[in-house]
Amino acid sequence: MRFVGKSVFVTGGGSGIGRATCLEFGAEGAAVTIGDIDLKAAEAVAQEITAAGGRALAVALDVTSYESAQAAVAQAVQAWGGVDVLVNNAGWDRTSAFMEQEPAFWDKVIGINYRGQLNCARAVLPHMAEKGGGRIVNLASEAGRNGSSGEAVYSGAKGAVIAWTKALAREVARKGILVNCVAPGLVDTPFLTAVTSDTPGLMEAIIKGIPLRRVGKPREIARVILFIASDDASYLTGQTLSVSGGLSMI
Repeated sequence: MRFVGKSVFVTGGGSGIGRATCLEFGAEGAAVTIGDIDLKAAEAVAQEITAAGGRALAVALDVTSYESAQAAVAQAVQAWGGVDVLVNNAGWDRTSAFMEQEPAFWDKVIGINYRGQLNCARAVLPHMAEKGGGRIVNLASEAGRNGSSGEAVYSGAKGAVIAWTKALAREVARKGILVNCVAPGLVDTPFLTAVTSDTPGLMEAIIKGIPLRRVGKPREIARVILFIASDDASYLTGQTLSVSGGLSMI
């Protein structure tokens, strides 16, 4: 029960890695705020947590809107008295060749995967600074470290998340706020299904390049997120941890 007395805010918490992360935090005693553009999905996760004896709040959140991020964080602060941990998990993409894409698609990918993290961090940081500390865990991707064919803009956005994590960690370290990043590889989520569904054989081809010869499970990513957010990682900041079955070894 590493998070008793802690308030955790998870973006994109209604499904996939986000849902697994919310459930794990709830099981370890945290008061969990589940932010998602799909409020019904967030409410379903909140019900799972409360049914297991935990504390949870579902809030509507469009990470591409700074105003939405501010409003969602304000709800969490009002409910729990602050936010101790922010998990910037929300993400989106579709595979296609860069030369076939239009700027509106770029804007959506960048808006959700990069700008969305800026919005949520900016909304929560003043509260963390006032309390004298906190944790931010940003979700990047192996695509942001190595590039991924058919995901050029997504790769760029996730690469930006990695660089921004380092810079922000330097800026807020003296305020007692630690900022780190998790870079998942392929994980068995609805997001992965959607991203690869238009490219037959893509999954099989990528799995052949993973030393463990399988995709990850959402809970395997969630447990790393919890470690980074816990006091067990109190001397860790500005780092990116790959959780990819050996796909990347940096």
